[in-house]
Amino acid sequence: MIKDLALEQVVGDHHALGTSITLQIFGTQNRDLLQKSFDLIDHYEDIFTVNRDESEVMDINHAAGEHPVQVSSAVYGLVKLAVEKSRENFGFNALIGPVVKLWHIGFKGAHVPKDEEIKDRMLLTDPFKVVLNDSDQSVFLKMKGMELDLGGIAKGWLAARIRDLWRAYGVEAGIINLGGNILLVGDSPKRISGQWSIGVQDPKQPRGDNITSVMVPECSAVTSGTYERYLVVNGKKYHHLIDPRTGYPVKTDLAGVTTFTKTSVEAEIECKRLFFAGKPLKGWHDNPDRIGAIFVYNDEHIEYDNFGD
Repeated sequence: MIKDLALEQVVGDHHALGTSITLQIFGTQNRDLLQKSFDLIDHYEDIFTVNRDESEVMDINHAAGEHPVQVSSAVYGLVKLAVEKSRENFGFNALIGPVVKLWHIGFKGAHVPKDEEIKDRMLLTDPFKVVLNDSDQSVFLKMKGMELDLGGIAKGWLAARIRDLWRAYGVEAGIINLGGNILLVGDSPKRISGQWSIGVQDPKQPRGDNITSVMVPECSAVTSGTYERYLVVNGKKYHHLIDPRTGYPVKTDLAGVTTFTKTSVEAEIECKRLFFAGKPLKGWHDNPDRIGAIFVYNDEHIEYDNFGD
C-alpha cells in the first residue's frame, strides 16, 4: 500500500528564545532540515538576546549614554523597525525594559514599585532618544541606563527566516511554533480547502485548552494575554503587560487577543496594537495583510473581527 507522502511529517522540539519551540514539516521523513532550522534559531538568538551579557543588542545597551555601536544588517533592520513602531505610541515600546524589570512580574522578587521609581525609569524609555544611522548601521541610546529589547518582534522576524530556509529546500507545508507565535507555511495537506484550524487559548484553563477555533489560510497567529504571568498583592491582580504610556499594567477588560496576519512580524506588532486598544479597531482589517482578530474578555465573551461567529 502506497502511503500519502504529503501527509508524512517530521516534528522536532527545541528550547530557545526563552520558550519551547516546535517545528513540523509535511511531505518528508527527512529530519536534517529540522536541525538546520534549530541551528538558525540559535544563531539569531546569539545576536538578538538580552538574556545574556554578550550579544549585538547587549553591545548597544552596554554603550548607552556613551557611544554608537555598529551592528549587523539583521540587527540594525530589526532595531530600526522596533524603534519606528515604538515612536507611534500605541502600546508597543522596545525600550520599556527598565520599567518591566522594576515590576519583575512572573519572576522571583516581583513587587509593586513606588510611583516615584516608575517615573524615574520611564525617563529611560523614550524611543526618540535612540539615534539610528543608516550610513554605518549604528545605534546609539542617548541616556545611560536605556535598554533595547527586541523580544516583542524578534520571534516574528525569525519565524519568517525559518520559512525562507524551508522554501529554499522545497518545503510546501509546515507549522513553525515559536512558543505560541505560529507561522503556517503553505496550504494544509489535511484539508482539500488548504485551510488550517487554529485554536485560541481559554484564559481560565490550562495551556492547550481552547475557548474557540477558526479556519484560516496560510498566515501567522500571535496572542497577547494577561493570564499567564501576573502578581497578586492585597487581593489586586497585576499582569505583566506594562503600558509604556503609564508604566503600570495596562487597564483592560481583555484576557487576550489573537491576531492573524500574512506576516509574522506584523502579527506581533498588530497584536500589541489591538491589545492596548482593548477592542476591535474600525478599519483595522481593511489592510489586505490583516486577516482578522479574536478578542477574549475576562468574562469569557468573545468578539470576532473579520471572522464569522
